[in-house]
Amino acid sequence: MALDGELPAREASRVESHLATCWACRVRKEDLESAIREFIGLHRSFDRQIPPPDGPRALLKAQISQLSEAHRVSGMRWLRSFSPRFSWTVVAAGLMLAAATGMLFHSLSARYAPRLVAVTVPNPEFTPGATVLLGQREVCTETSVKNKAVPAALQKKVFDEYGIRAEPGAYEVDYLITPALGGADDIHNLWPQSSRATLWNAQVKDALEDHLRYLVCDGRLDLGTAQHEIAENWIEAYKKYFQTDRPLISPR
Repeated sequence: MALDGELPAREASRVESHLATCWACRVRKEDLESAIREFIGLHRSFDRQIPPPDGPRALLKAQISQLSEAHRVSGMRWLRSFSPRFSWTVVAAGLMLAAATGMLFHSLSARYAPRLVAVTVPNPEFTPGATVLLGQREVCTETSVKNKAVPAALQKKVFDEYGIRAEPGAYEVDYLITPALGGADDIHNLWPQSSRATLWNAQVKDALEDHLRYLVCDGRLDLGTAQHEIAENWIEAYKKYFQTDRPLISPR
């Protein structure tokens, strides 16, 4: 009755007051109005498409009218079923749900925000690792084993790819596979390593790179294996080759 304006003015005012404070009821009301509009649209559509014979057409129109009326009556019963106590229950439940959602969001933000800021392992989708065509002899005879400086334009592309706003001193664009192990000067081999990481930081990774190069050049480790393992997960590679679950102060 409220949807089609048949309620007395006083009852209609009470319904409108309730709807103004109850978002769940407003959503339900909008659903009912949308359903009624769909029935009206179907009704008009059938009017245009049904063939002219009066008998079958009249019967079909009567059936459509019955369905529409049944739906409308069902909706009116739903609206009339509300009591003041139930209305306040719905409002209280809505407020509790909003509060719980806020607490959950705050908890998840506090839990995962540090992980989003401190990138310790690169995203393989962006940084799978890339190498140059060098063998063990060429790698081990190279005198300069330090990482090359990454051009500023290429650093910006790396930050944009990871969706990170570069802050002075917060990140270092690092090679996943170090050039000392045949790593390429390619964006697929570069990632923003966080300077805020206190455990698995750049110094720890440098120690792993030096150790792997030593093993490769000593003939105890295949170059391709070293490249693959550092690209797959350099932290796990560190644990494997140093046989520890935590970084060593002075790894050997």
